Amino acid sequence: MAHSTIGDVARLAGVSTSSVSNLLNGRSARMRPATRDRIQKAIVQLGYTPNQAARQLKTGHSSIIGLIVPSVANPFFGLFARHVEEAALSHGYQVLLGNSDRDPRRECNYAEELWGSGVRGIIFGTSLGHYRHLDELISKGMHIIAFDQSKEPDLAGPIDCIGVDNIQATRLLTKHIMALGHRRIGFVSGPISTVSRKDRLLGYRQSLEEGKVEYDPRLVWEGVSDNFGDTSTIKLGRQGAHDLLSLQDPPTAIIAINDMYAFGVYAGARDLGISIPDEVSVAGIDNLPLTEIVVPALTTIQQPIKEIALLAVRRLIDKIEGPQDVAPTHQILPPELIVRASTAPA
Repeated sequence: MAHSTIGDVARLAGVSTSSVSNLLNGRSARMRPATRDRIQKAIVQLGYTPNQAARQLKTGHSSIIGLIVPSVANPFFGLFARHVEEAALSHGYQVLLGNSDRDPRRECNYAEELWGSGVRGIIFGTSLGHYRHLDELISKGMHIIAFDQSKEPDLAGPIDCIGVDNIQATRLLTKHIMALGHRRIGFVSGPISTVSRKDRLLGYRQSLEEGKVEYDPRLVWEGVSDNFGDTSTIKLGRQGAHDLLSLQDPPTAIIAINDMYAFGVYAGARDLGISIPDEVSVAGIDNLPLTEIVVPALTTIQQPIKEIALLAVRRLIDKIEGPQDVAPTHQILPPELIVRASTAPA
C-alpha cells in the first residue's frame, strides 16, 4: 500500500506543499486558522506521517510524543489516548502509549526509553502528587504535560497542567444529590492517593459542609489495591457497595470516583437485591459511552476530554518546537453534570 506524501496532503487541502511543511515544522503562527484546519484534516484523513529519520536529522528530535496513562483497562484512558492520537497526527506527530499502573519506576523507564529514541515530550495522565522520578530527564530538556492535575507538582523544572476541575465535578454531583433530599451520601473509590482523587473527595466534603450535612467517614469507602485500583475498578466498586449498603444505617446515594467504579456499585447493589434508584441513587464521573445504555442510565460528569487532549498536544508540540524559556501554563476546564435515571428523590 502506497504511503501518502506531503504533496497528497497539499492537494487535498488545496494549499502549497510549503504551507504543509510550515505547519509540520511549527511555522504556522501567521497561517489563517481555516487553512491550518484544512491541512490538519487532510493529514488525519490521509493518515500522513513525515519521514521520521529525515525529520529527526533536521530538527534534532523525533516527530513522536509519548502518552503515559494508568491503564487502558479503564475505557476513559483508551478514549483519551484516541483523542491525543488524532490531535498529534494532525500536527504530523505519532504517539507511543504506555500503561504505568501509576508506578514511578515504570514511568521513569518508559520516559528514559523515549528520550533515547529522540522523543522530547510526554503527556502523563497518572495524576501523581510529584514527578521527582523524572527530574533528571526534565533537566535535560524533556517536556511534560500533566493531565488530571490541579496543581503544579514538585519537580526540578517547569511542567504544564491541563485537566478538568475535579473539585467542581464532585461538588456538582453532591449538590444534585442533596437537592433530591439525600443526606446519607456514600463515596466509593480506590486508594485516595492521587491528586485527582483527593480533589474529588474534597469537592464531596465541601458540598456536604455547605449543605450543613455532617461528614461521616464511615460513608467514604477506600478500596485497598496494589496499583491504585485502576485494573480492578468494577471489583472494588462492587465490594464498596456491599460494605456501604450493609451498614446498619446505609447511604441512600453513592458517588463513585469514576464511571467504572459506578458500574461496580451497580453490581454490588444487584447482589444485595437493592434497586437503583428506588432504594439507592448512584452517580459516577467521566460519561463513558456505556453510561447511556446501562439500566438505569447513569448520572455522571462529562469531562471535556477531546478539548483537553487537543490543548495538551498543542501545548506539548509548542514546547518541543518553540522557545525553551516559555513559562508553564495551568489550564483547568469546567465539568458538566449529566443527569440521568440513576439518581432520584430519597
